[in-house]
Amino acid sequence: MRTITITTVVDVAGALANDSTGGHVYLLDDNKLNGSTDEGTETLRTKVRLGDRLVWTVHPLEVESAVRIVWIAVDKAYCDPEEREYENTGVTYWVGTVKKDLEKAVPYRLTLSCGGRNLEVPAPSSSGAGPCLVGGDAAANGQAR
Repeated sequence: MRTITITTVVDVAGALANDSTGGHVYLLDDNKLNGSTDEGTETLRTKVRLGDRLVWTVHPLEVESAVRIVWIAVDKAYCDPEEREYENTGVTYWVGTVKKDLEKAVPYRLTLSCGGRNLEVPAPSSSGAGPCLVGGDAAANGQAR
């Protein structure tokens, strides 16, 4: 079992000014060496396998801004994340375990609270592409290594 951290960096001021996360969110994970692709975009493809522990965190680009993940919508047959809190901090993160090997890309949607306003990743106006979990051979999932 591996622990894979998926971090969302948000330009909160930009997202609030545009009432959209489109172009204001950068997703990264610590699994690039094992096949994750599209780092730094809102279409991050995180390479996973059965039993991997996924930890989602979020950070504002601007230090004075507040942002948190309020929901992760993903097919529960593959992963059922739950919110947790770092002890005595009020800072939350989300954790889920990959329940089975993936034969196809499994998209997910993040709902972020930015300045008291809920915004979605990917942004509803996007082409439908967003972050997803992928399994198997990265080439078989249409990904270059």
